[in-house]
Amino acid sequence: MADDFPRAGLLVFPELHTVPAAGGTPEHLRAAAERLEGPWVEAMSGIARRHGIHLLPGSFCEAGPDGELFNTAVMFGPDGDILGTYRKIFPWRPSEPFTPGGAFTVVDVEGVRIGLSICYDAWFPEHSRQLGWLGADVIVNIVHTTTCDRTAEVVLAQANAITNQVYVVSVNSAGPEGVGRSLIVDPEGIVRTAAPAAERLMLTDVLDPAACRRVRRFGTSGLNRLWSQFTPADHPLTLPAYNGQIEPERWSINQKGD
Repeated sequence: MADDFPRAGLLVFPELHTVPAAGGTPEHLRAAAERLEGPWVEAMSGIARRHGIHLLPGSFCEAGPDGELFNTAVMFGPDGDILGTYRKIFPWRPSEPFTPGGAFTVVDVEGVRIGLSICYDAWFPEHSRQLGWLGADVIVNIVHTTTCDRTAEVVLAQANAITNQVYVVSVNSAGPEGVGRSLIVDPEGIVRTAAPAAERLMLTDVLDPAACRRVRRFGTSGLNRLWSQFTPADHPLTLPAYNGQIEPERWSINQKGD
């Protein structure tokens, strides 16, 4: 595929794309698990290096050091090195046996900051908000949805783009197992390109991170400047659900990620 798109900066595949047991039972998923240093990572690293591309080859079942089972995405650089890893924070319970990850991941790819997200993560606004706060220009949400709720996920892709003023790339498995409908949404929530239901199709696009900066500066539709909502003079806002608060002086994008 890299030969078909020689100028591609990044190739992305769906969640658990190379895991034969992706649609199987929890026992199948556990049987497919391997360590981060195992043959799956080695094989994907070799593909990235051979084609000289950035590669996000879906996710795999990672066997954790203490017997955990993680749903883990790995971003590879053109030299085959690992640029970042991300363990799915919100597994689809009760069906998925995965242990939740405990950290958010933003990776720099050719000057574009990419936040990693896996499937059900998109249903939790806290997840996309954190990636936006960490400076993501693009949230890549890799998906393995075989059910009727893909219609809602398409809406969520647009909503997460709008509320965080980022691109959202939602890549779902195609037929016959997945229901397809992958799409790319711009920082104002406009769908740039989308795949039909269930069909096998390669989506291509060129994403300009300057569009995120423009929308954040001038506002969505030239109106709504979400990341400039608070001023240092505002009082902290208590968040009862989190036993915490929004501190106005911290309500701005954190490019350092600390």
